[in-house]
Amino acid sequence: MNPLNKIQQHGQSIWLDLLDREIMNSGKLQSLIDDDDLRGLTSNPSIFEKAISGSDDYDDDMALLFKKHDNNSAIFFDMAIDDIQRAADIFKPVFDKTKGKDGFVSLEVSPYLALDTDGTIEQARELWRKVDRRNVMIKIPGTKQGLPAIRECIREGININVTLLFGLPRYREITEAFMGGLEDRLKEGHSIKDVASVASFFLSRIDEMVDPILKEKGADHLVGKIAIASAKKAYQIYLEMISSDRFKKLEAEGAQTQRVLWASTSAKDPSFSDVIYVEPLIGKDTINTLPMETIDAFRDHGKVADTITEDIENSNKALEDLKNLGIDIDAITQKLENEGIEKFNQAYDKLLKSIADQKHKKD
Repeated sequence: MNPLNKIQQHGQSIWLDLLDREIMNSGKLQSLIDDDDLRGLTSNPSIFEKAISGSDDYDDDMALLFKKHDNNSAIFFDMAIDDIQRAADIFKPVFDKTKGKDGFVSLEVSPYLALDTDGTIEQARELWRKVDRRNVMIKIPGTKQGLPAIRECIREGININVTLLFGLPRYREITEAFMGGLEDRLKEGHSIKDVASVASFFLSRIDEMVDPILKEKGADHLVGKIAIASAKKAYQIYLEMISSDRFKKLEAEGAQTQRVLWASTSAKDPSFSDVIYVEPLIGKDTINTLPMETIDAFRDHGKVADTITEDIENSNKALEDLKNLGIDIDAITQKLENEGIEKFNQAYDKLLKSIADQKHKKD
């Protein structure tokens, strides 16, 4: 057994932060499932932009879709839905084997809708209907405007991956939206057994933004530690949620927990370990979604142990030290959310431009 296999014994699932046609066509995705116990996959506008503009795998589809749609966004989502359906079918045996706990593939609503509650709900419904797979999650950004959309989609029985999550106060609001959606669904007489959701924390970007400030203030002992400390604190909030009377009532009706998922887990600082956002965050009911290079690194030299509940005192102290230095982590995570939306918008703009350029060539 390699470290990727062993991590399952500690209650963590590894998902892949990548989707393109080459990984499916080559059989690489299936081999990751068979050999490394890969349990799921996520996509986002940046991933699709690289896949579509970085290869000719989509050219034939685009040529046909140019005749069907004038709208470049519609062309993109048609191609994305095909990929998501295919990946979901590849993961269906995992979904069945884990009784609906894993084997999920995620598709994100347009990043243009990150601050549009009604638009998000409408597109989430549309994508859920078109993809038509139980082992798909629709990704909704964890913005203030995303909260009512998350609650409404959970109420409607749509599996939701809450994405672009950085801050702990917002995460508490996400848990409220999740439980509220399940309660709404129960009140209407519907089963909540098959409604799945995860809350995705973006980690490396926190350290990217905080570490230069720490170095300026001479607090080098905190460099590379704030994202992990925040994640450990988030897991404590998760444990509070699942032990609450409110969730226990939902659990008695068959509710699944909304697992925490670690995202943005490749080390951006070359001085860091290449598994810095994996080894300290292993534990029950967690998911780590990794890019291919981090999967390869962890397979090669990752150390596996129950670590998510270790060093809680030190994590709390790191966050307290940050506050004492006059660094407002809540303001930083809000800035990261804003920047995250902007980055996804830029990737989506680039994606739509590549489709437009391809259309221009055909003309």
